[in-house]
Amino acid sequence: MQTLFDLMRSRQSARVPFDPGHKLAPDVLQDLLRAAAWAPTAHNMQNFEILVIDDARILEAIGRITTQPTAAFIRENFALLAFSREELRCKRTGLLASGFPSAWVTHAGNLDEVAANSAPLPLGRSLQGAPCLLLVLYDPHKRAPDSEGDRLGLISLGCVLQNLWLAAHAAGVGMQILSVFSTPPVEAQLRRMLDIPERLHIAYSCRLGYPVASPEYERVRRPVGEFTSHNGYHHRGLYC
Repeated sequence: MQTLFDLMRSRQSARVPFDPGHKLAPDVLQDLLRAAAWAPTAHNMQNFEILVIDDARILEAIGRITTQPTAAFIRENFALLAFSREELRCKRTGLLASGFPSAWVTHAGNLDEVAANSAPLPLGRSLQGAPCLLLVLYDPHKRAPDSEGDRLGLISLGCVLQNLWLAAHAAGVGMQILSVFSTPPVEAQLRRMLDIPERLHIAYSCRLGYPVASPEYERVRRPVGEFTSHNGYHHRGLYC
């Protein structure tokens, strides 16, 4: 149990460049996909498919696709930022502002204008040399029985993500989730480029590789007693 806890606690998002020449060995990639296969899914639906992309030419073509951040994306990111390590430790949630473009954090009153004036960015800026990309696909027309909004299906996709991430971390592979790949404009281009069937949508994508620098960040979590109740919502303080 301690080994599993240490693995969960030390896992982090590798928001640093990867070595494009250091590819994942086939057996390592196979282990990650095997971990995804054993993720718990509602009613054992196994409601996902995974598209593995490790051809350098295809990754380069994907990297040339451009996208422009929306005002909503910038605004909602801004709401989660802390502007010092002390503030982040006090909030215990969110991210440091230093990891985001300066225009996003210095023009808080004009975020709509910031979005309108932002130049389109190539996806290569997000891939950062990743030698492997996983697209996790799902069919929105399939859902768990009597699950409003397919909440159970979405939980299942999250379980796949957790299994992938822990397996990658255990293998010494860096991983980062890229939400931009599931935005409609990007997804439409990837659909044409990669021949993705119309019935399938991109739930999320994972860039995988070996970091060229140590991805060390200020990592914070709420204490257990802050989010745990016991035998009634307002009965707190039993756990620490």
